[in-house]
Amino acid sequence: MNKNNYAILMAGGVGSRFWPVSTTEFPKQFHDMLGTGETLIQRTFNRLSKVIPIENIFILTNERYNDLVLQQLPEAKQRQVVTEPAMRNTAPCILYASLKIQKENPDAVMVVAPSDHWIEDETAFIENLKQCFDACSEKDILMTLGIEPTFPNTGYGYIQYEKESNSIKKVAQFTEKPDYKTAKQFLHQRNYLWNAGIFIWSVKSIVDAFAKFQKQMTVLFENGLPVYNTEKENDFIAKNYSLAENISIDYAILENAENVYVLPATFDWNDLGTWGSLYDKLDKTNDKNAVVNARVLAEDASGNMIRTSGDKIVVVDGLEDYIIVDKEDVLLIYPKKKEQDIKQVLKKVKDAYGEKYG
Repeated sequence: MNKNNYAILMAGGVGSRFWPVSTTEFPKQFHDMLGTGETLIQRTFNRLSKVIPIENIFILTNERYNDLVLQQLPEAKQRQVVTEPAMRNTAPCILYASLKIQKENPDAVMVVAPSDHWIEDETAFIENLKQCFDACSEKDILMTLGIEPTFPNTGYGYIQYEKESNSIKKVAQFTEKPDYKTAKQFLHQRNYLWNAGIFIWSVKSIVDAFAKFQKQMTVLFENGLPVYNTEKENDFIAKNYSLAENISIDYAILENAENVYVLPATFDWNDLGTWGSLYDKLDKTNDKNAVVNARVLAEDASGNMIRTSGDKIVVVDGLEDYIIVDKEDVLLIYPKKKEQDIKQVLKKVKDAYGEKYG
């Protein structure tokens, strides 16, 4: 296995659209959302370990989840858990982790990957990743994996690439989540991909890009170079991290850089962003209900996403296309078509009954 291969596993999000299972104290990446016996972060860590040495997989998370990460990934050491003391979007934490990795190994090539996505064909994923690693080892390029769109999804960002015969395409532009009409046009043009938020680059290329496009942030974090990977690092980060601009890697770097390329992925992918997206990926009963952990007796009930803790018996009659989630002191029964409103529902619950429910 190539000792220059590294990973930054992004595991700091809350996943509030998966409430009531996903909460601020215990977000979705630490849950077995699919009922497979593995949590999402465990599944992602194990997938990456097929091409990256275990000691080279760094987990980026909020400091409140440090112990959770170590509990769920016993193979990882404390040095691999990179914690952010404040929420500052993806650019600052990626720069911080990249500088730590560069100090350890200037020849590193890394993948930045979300910890909570679903990938069916892991062999195809590994092959795609190797192809990107090879390309980024040879050239000063920033790469992303794009997903061939199967329908005009308005919940994803899109990547337009220049039409060419090479398997690795030059990115023409990134587009934020479009409306339905625009998404249909993208599919018709056949040179648009879903943005999966999986990035690959050499540590030198990404640090150089930050130096070019985010000078202030680069100066801020490079001031810590003498103490990175030492016991003084935490003090420096505690004092300085919150001074960084709150900005995503897309806005900070990728939309400015000229050397961005995309590989159309050959694996099936889902960002598992909502209960509906989880429903789509689970096996269904004869009544087209998706069930996790529960024993269900369904009468005139179909298209439902049903999840309980334990092995609870759930009797459902007359419900169609609903989310039914039972978790300790919260029971959610909500129309699937309104799943995007769950964030607002959570806010109302916390306002009415207290923060402890979120």
